[in-house]
Amino acid sequence: MKSRERFLKACDCEPLDRPPVWVMRQAGRHLPEYLALKEKYTFHQMVQTPELAFEVTMQPIRRYRMDAAIVFSDILVIPEAMGQPYEFRDKGGIQMGYRLDTAEDIAKLSSDGIEEKLDYVAQTLKLMRAELGDDHALIGFGGSPWTLATYMVEGGSSKDYHRAKRLFFNDRELFDTLMEKISDALIRYFRIQIAQGVDAVQVFDSWGGVLGPEIFWEASGKWIAKIVNALKDEVRVIVFSKGSHANVEALVRTGAHLQGCDWTKNLADFRRELPANMGVQGNLDPVILETKPEIVRAEALRILEQMRGLNGHVFNLGHGIAPAAKIENMETLIQTVQEFR
Repeated sequence: MKSRERFLKACDCEPLDRPPVWVMRQAGRHLPEYLALKEKYTFHQMVQTPELAFEVTMQPIRRYRMDAAIVFSDILVIPEAMGQPYEFRDKGGIQMGYRLDTAEDIAKLSSDGIEEKLDYVAQTLKLMRAELGDDHALIGFGGSPWTLATYMVEGGSSKDYHRAKRLFFNDRELFDTLMEKISDALIRYFRIQIAQGVDAVQVFDSWGGVLGPEIFWEASGKWIAKIVNALKDEVRVIVFSKGSHANVEALVRTGAHLQGCDWTKNLADFRRELPANMGVQGNLDPVILETKPEIVRAEALRILEQMRGLNGHVFNLGHGIAPAAKIENMETLIQTVQEFR
């Protein structure tokens, strides 16, 4: 069975002898070939140059022969295309060109011409689809409306998300206006990706876990659901809301084909809490890839054995890969999953 077919069957919760495996976005950033490119080009240059983004996307596929590839990009291309640029702080983290302080700032955001502004992503995906053919699945992605809103309202990375939460509580109408704008831009962006042949799109709700269960649906879940409802008949949709496993009912309401799960939740228990037609993705702790091959193998087998007999599992990390991940550990992980029966 080709890797692409295996991935699609897992998304549809069909029986398989072993789960497909791929690794969260920026899967190649621990590789020497990526670091060599990074010395020559800025992150923006690599993201916005299709040939470079294609090369970065292909690097882990060439090394590890995973079942799926996720396009090299960033969730912040959406606010940038809407008129709010971003950059990386010298000491780490995101810095937006400005923060959304007023209703006027939000009113100025626009998704007009988003197809032209983000054509570089379309061109990268076109190169990827031609290269992968029917052998490997191709995955696109974007941030959730709530996660993007945190960067846009806070003005960059945040430790407490107070400004974004205050906007939700103090001015729900303005908050909803912002979320509508981001959601509409994301739907258009995902359709750019669908037009280039992606097999699935993943919605990264990286900061869903900072929301209390009483507000998770209104602040994040329902906006993800809007995106899923718009796209679910066109493409498989994966939702990964980090730290949100207590909000199972809300996650189910999003209607996604797969739910990502981080390493803080038993994956088999999480799978049993979901409908039979909703699969899971996860959930090896990324730090395991910084240890030893024998530990990687043992931890991967632990998850695989827990999931034995449960359909709809795509093996992945419980969050993004770290730059300190070791190549021999990645090789062990992929081999362990692909040899499991």
